[in-house]
Amino acid sequence: MAATLLGFDYGRRRIGVAVGETVTGGARPLTTLDCPSDGQPDWPAIARLLGEWQPDAVVVGRPEHADGTANPVTHGAERFARQLQGRFRLSVHLVDERLSSRAAEERLADRRPGRSRGSKEAIDRIAACVILETWLAEHAP
Repeated sequence: MAATLLGFDYGRRRIGVAVGETVTGGARPLTTLDCPSDGQPDWPAIARLLGEWQPDAVVVGRPEHADGTANPVTHGAERFARQLQGRFRLSVHLVDERLSSRAAEERLADRRPGRSRGSKEAIDRIAACVILETWLAEHAP
């Protein structure tokens, strides 16, 4: 069954967003949202994205240290996931996002050899794409 999903790379300053689908197992970066205050998502912007894409579920990256323990952003990402579920009555999935930003930087470097690593906003969007692709790969039919 085909389903559309949005992926979120939560951060205290910015949230990267990607869209993907279960049929192809692929995702693409959409946008990066600024957090108006430290850790507070731009809920009206998120509501607009959810209204536009009508996802069947959302995937939120759960950041951890390399050893699997929580880091300072882990609790914020978990809270963001709970708020998405409560505010919008969506199915929300958490996925390990360790190294997603690193993978995003590598993708940008591959696309733009010899240039800078890319803006933080671009990295956040692509990291959201990596997070969503990870979930899709783990839940492929």
